[in-house]
Amino acid sequence: MPPDNSAEISKPMEHAVHHVGLIDEQSSSLPIKRSPRVEERALCTLLQQWDWNLVRKKCNLDECQEIHIVSVSSGRHQAAELIAKGLSDVEITCWHIDSFQASRTSEQFNLDDTNAVIPSPKNLHVICSADLPAESNHLAILSLITTGEAELSRDYIQQLYHHLVIGGQLIVSVDNADDRWVHEQLKGYEKSVKVRPQEGATVYWIEKTAPLKKLKDFSCELAYRDCDDLIRLVTRPGVFSHRQLDNGARQLLDAVDVYPEARLIDIGCGSGSVALGLAKRDPKATIHAVDANARAIDCLHRGMVLNEITNITTEVNPTGVYGQPESYDMALANPPYFGDFRIAEKFIAAAQRSLRAGGRIVLVHKQPKWYEENLQRWFVDCEVFPSKRYFIASGIKG
Repeated sequence: MPPDNSAEISKPMEHAVHHVGLIDEQSSSLPIKRSPRVEERALCTLLQQWDWNLVRKKCNLDECQEIHIVSVSSGRHQAAELIAKGLSDVEITCWHIDSFQASRTSEQFNLDDTNAVIPSPKNLHVICSADLPAESNHLAILSLITTGEAELSRDYIQQLYHHLVIGGQLIVSVDNADDRWVHEQLKGYEKSVKVRPQEGATVYWIEKTAPLKKLKDFSCELAYRDCDDLIRLVTRPGVFSHRQLDNGARQLLDAVDVYPEARLIDIGCGSGSVALGLAKRDPKATIHAVDANARAIDCLHRGMVLNEITNITTEVNPTGVYGQPESYDMALANPPYFGDFRIAEKFIAAAQRSLRAGGRIVLVHKQPKWYEENLQRWFVDCEVFPSKRYFIASGIKG
């Protein structure tokens, strides 16, 4: 392995809240091989010098046994791809909680440097799940960005470390040459933290010496009232509006109602606050909740159990094309409020595909002018009206 460098670099990691699990349609544009970001490139540089025989020794592996590696990436897992192409005696799992990002990683592995389509390495596997599978690994690699969600980064570090065998190592890179935050997180697991400064990044690694005594639960349970019911909601890092009820969801709940036998679809459902509230109002109605984020759907499933709700179905799907199209009476959505409305357009198009003729779309947003000018591209009888600090947009499928 590379020589020890115990220099301490310091700068706290910033916190950022981001909307994940966004819907995206099938794109006609051709995929492009992405170059690694600075923190991923730093991982690649370090791993090119890694002593794999020492990995076997520390993990008590003989020459016939495969080295199991798990990767979590801020980009497209280029470091994992580098290892898979260079070594035949490794099995690498690339873990995502968001299915759209997982699909982009799979595309990356099926392209060469000229963007020609090639078979992906057979020892490289892409998975999408709410949590890391309960399998033992000998090496874990993680790249982080300073603008990422701090609690999600802590969650990733804990899961990767927890699933290492004794003697296994966790390597973490961050796009901050003056980092202190990641260093402090790793010191909470092992006293000895190796440091390798890189241009524009810092790489750390620790060796697991003992099992974790206790796993921290990063999920949060909260409650909110809808009509006469108290709804219990579970949120998790990496899912929009962790640890709080989104005010936009509250306004969306207040703007609609359900009736017996109604079929509703909640597009980009997040942790499920809207779906849970509407399902509780009328058990004879059915709500289909869709999100690209597997962890969002996990939160919703937990909420269904807590509230004893059985009239919600779910789907992890990043495409915007869902099961049983043109069959829903109402489509609900809370598109992100940033960007150039490209994502909002994809939410609206997904709703248009899902609704029956005469079905209604209802969205909550903060940009009334854009919806007044554009919603009529997909729907008729459109209207936009204020709802506290938000606006509700509505239209009918012709």
